[in-house]
Amino acid sequence: MNIDDSFRTRLSETFRPLNRISASGALPPAATLTNFFAVTFRKGMLSHALIPKQASHFGTAAVEIWQRSVHSFLISASLTNASPIWASVSGYYSSHYSVRGIAHLLGYFYLFKRQTVARLEPGPRGGYTCSFMGKPKNIPSGEHQIYWGLVKRDSIFAADPLFTENKPDVDESDAGHRNFANYIDHIYRYPIFHPLDENAMKTRVDHISKIEIEDPRDPDPPPIPRKDRFPDVERVQLIAYHRLVSFRKILDEVLADSNRFWNVHRNPSFATGFMNFQLAERSGFA
Repeated sequence: MNIDDSFRTRLSETFRPLNRISASGALPPAATLTNFFAVTFRKGMLSHALIPKQASHFGTAAVEIWQRSVHSFLISASLTNASPIWASVSGYYSSHYSVRGIAHLLGYFYLFKRQTVARLEPGPRGGYTCSFMGKPKNIPSGEHQIYWGLVKRDSIFAADPLFTENKPDVDESDAGHRNFANYIDHIYRYPIFHPLDENAMKTRVDHISKIEIEDPRDPDPPPIPRKDRFPDVERVQLIAYHRLVSFRKILDEVLADSNRFWNVHRNPSFATGFMNFQLAERSGFA
């Protein structure tokens, strides 16, 4: 992952207003961006001006959806033995939320009902402009393809094997693997149910965090989940974990210790004691 100067500058500026208020006070109400675009966007509109505070909602949206990724990963880890099917599904959602969070960091927000992508860009005099474009070519219209496609097509992530187009109609696909769990008949993956165990979850998270992923330049491909290996729980969790750590590393590198909001929210309180976002030291992705 190569964070270029323009992305670094834009991200720093997007998060800057969050440094002027308390970290808890920086969190806007639910659906802030959705409601904002519902009011401002009109068919045929090409762009709309934003003030810095409005632009910062892309940053808070990214961090909130990433925390949803962390939460989903913990749910997946806790269900590893109790329900491999739902461990797989919740692990997929962990990956999706990380990718969507990265898309927000890149300045993208998908207006699902309008089939339109809003792109945040620096504007004149310290302001911002949101440009509006139709659904990108050759990307299906569902949210679970739009965000993944936008991230994969960005120069920062184009060569990164951790991130894919997530095409559901191929065997090696996060979305295809999730769809198999949700819609295929005769799965037969129902073990005897055991109550969730806190120690077992801690052990599972620690196990996943210590698995080495081979260097992506090696002949073996990265461990994207496969339908023919369903429920493929370890791969689902491994790739989800690396993606959520990637999100965290982006903001750590760009913001360092300079942003109050990120300093508070980079360690979600609900994950304390369960994970420390470590990676295997020799991992090619680390």
